[in-house]
Amino acid sequence: MNKPLRIALTKGRLEKDTVGLFEKIGFDCTSLREKGRKLILPIPDANAEAVLAKANDVITYVEHGVCDIGVVGKDTITEMGGKFYELVDLGFGKCKFALAVKKGSDFYSGFGVKTVATKYPNIARTYFESKGMDIEIVKIEGSVELAPLLELADGIVDIVETGTTLKENGLEVAEDIMPISARVIVNRVSLKMRQKEIENLINLIEENL
Repeated sequence: MNKPLRIALTKGRLEKDTVGLFEKIGFDCTSLREKGRKLILPIPDANAEAVLAKANDVITYVEHGVCDIGVVGKDTITEMGGKFYELVDLGFGKCKFALAVKKGSDFYSGFGVKTVATKYPNIARTYFESKGMDIEIVKIEGSVELAPLLELADGIVDIVETGTTLKENGLEVAEDIMPISARVIVNRVSLKMRQKEIENLINLIEENL
């Protein structure tokens, strides 16, 4: 038997949703349900093992070939880029990127260069370049909602799910940028070397979405 397919899962909500999908397919995911502190866990009836990682690392592991397959959000894929194949939209983990501002303010008014705070500088830069705008980007690691409140930025580019956090901090969505959901990515070499196994798994996933 070939060595197990190695599948990198984004820890947290996407991990739980993916485990639910695998169980729907019929895989025994007991090891993932009872993982303790283990980070590499067998899915024996799928001839696979799951690697639990942060989103950015899922892409790194798949791109470098230490994992064959990954499940990661479109937000991370778009921000990081990378050399891999994106094969399936899983349809869960849905949210969106949006431009948000102080309630009642007009981001596009005036003629000065606007300042945008974000955890996702590449996405923000690409979006405003597509609109022909020159902006200043401030990279924020924590609660990006603080930037307009402290008058550090005219607006923020961030992930929005329900909008509750924005509302509670006096902000509102000014413009939707792009939808986000979980995607299946595959290492390029793995798809050539283990094509049949990967295609069989992808078919099972698609049949159970």
